[in-house]
Amino acid sequence: MVPFGAVLVLLAVRPFLNLPPLAEQVVWILVMTVVLAAVARPVLDFRIRRWGGSVGIGIAVFAIWIGTDRIFPGYHGHWLFTNPVTGSVVSSLPESSRGDVPVLLLRSLRAAVFVPIAEELFWRAWLMRWLIAPHFQEVPLGAWSARAFWIVAVLFASEHGALWDVGLAAGVLYNWWMVRSKSLGDLILTHGVTNACLSAYVVFAGRWEYWP
Repeated sequence: MVPFGAVLVLLAVRPFLNLPPLAEQVVWILVMTVVLAAVARPVLDFRIRRWGGSVGIGIAVFAIWIGTDRIFPGYHGHWLFTNPVTGSVVSSLPESSRGDVPVLLLRSLRAAVFVPIAEELFWRAWLMRWLIAPHFQEVPLGAWSARAFWIVAVLFASEHGALWDVGLAAGVLYNWWMVRSKSLGDLILTHGVTNACLSAYVVFAGRWEYWP
């Protein structure tokens, strides 16, 4: 839980710190590195058991993520997605930094490496198991429970604000892959592939709104 909590704290304090974009990325990565090394290292397992499936599902989730707006321009501007509850799809990266290579590289590293580790530890390595039994360490990774599966999928969707619909699709696919692969390493890879593809798309297509 701690790495995911650290992500939430970093997002919460960002407006108050008001750091330059490059310093913000450096601080973010340093804090997460320390947290992961100090707290999560004993439970981290980066072994990949199903390379093809993990990479393929990661790419599929990326395609779903950008697909609706590609097929239906302005799709996420509909009131179902952009409203006072869910917010709107906007970027947190200042326009002045969108050509700054070090900032873009560190922001991509943050999205493709650190976020997947923190989120998979929380959503699928902990919460899916804890919802089955409070003594979650006795529950194997990928254990099936319809209740846990759908609660995690819906909460994962809500985390993504105005992109809740594609967040729900991603949550369902990631949860399903955890049930199938029973591997934290595979889920980190899958999530990392999605975010790496999305980061490349953001930078090369100029679709900065996908970096909230």
